[in-house]
Formats: sequence, structure tokens, C-alpha cells
Amino acid sequence: MTYKILTANRLDDGLVVYLGGAGWTADIDAAQQAHDDNAAAALDYRGKQAAMRNEVADPYLIDLDDEQPVCWRETIRANGPTVRADLGYQADKRI
Repeated sequence: MTYKILTANRLDDGLVVYLGGAGWTADIDAAQQAHDDNAAAALDYRGKQAAMRNEVADPYLIDLDDEQPVCWRETIRANGPTVRADLGYQADKRI
């Protein structure tokens, strides 16, 4: 089943975030899901409002299928950079 979630980038550090029930989260699995056009429009509206409040940059809806992003760009954004794992913010996760 295909559904939509809202993604953006956090302004303080540029990390990819998703709109969850309790606010913005870096965990794609915690993202709020929109299963119809009305729910997607509501998520999109919340994202635009958050951008106007300077909480996030460039919010937009993405498609997921079986809990995985449909396009490769979003898969890469969800899993981190495609560089060596000992570089960047993802290196902190290994410690």
C-alpha cells in the first residue's frame, strides 16, 4: 500500500527530518502517514506552517510503499550519506 509522509531538513544542522505525531523526528518509521488526499494536504499544510516559523526548510511529501521510500533519492536521504561511514554525523551513531 502506498502512502505519503512529510519530510524536510532541520535548520540548525541540516539533517533530514520527518513530521511525526509529536513533531519533527529523524526516524522515518515514526513519521505520520497520509493514506488519502485530505490527510496528505493536512500534512503539507503543517509543513508549510513549520517552514514559515523557521522550524524546517523545504518541507515536501514523499511516497512510501511497504514502509520504504519509492524513489532512490529519498532512500538515500533516509539512510544517510553515501560516503564512508566513519565520516560525517553518521560516525557518531557507531560510537
